[in-house]
Amino acid sequence: MDTKDTEVFGISIDAPPSNAEFAKKLGVTFQLLSDMTRKVSKDYGILNDQMQFANRTTFVVDKEGVIKHIEDGQSAVDPTNAIAICTGLKEKSGRK
Repeated sequence: MDTKDTEVFGISIDAPPSNAEFAKKLGVTFQLLSDMTRKVSKDYGILNDQMQFANRTTFVVDKEGVIKHIEDGQSAVDPTNAIAICTGLKEKSGRK
């Protein structure tokens, strides 16, 4: 897949050093951003306030900032479906 029009990154409520260790442990090749204020998690409706963690969720957002796909739960860890959605969006727009 041509990735010029796409970017993958993770967001976690953990501190940057914890994110770095997590990425290293799993061999993650994309950037993990820190949402220690929990604002992004709240704004996207995935923060569990009572337990103080963010639910694992994958969002596919187009260039205009419109959410095109949401996947949550265990399957959100595997980016395969998100990549397929991105590929489909690119094909719909006529770009190759």
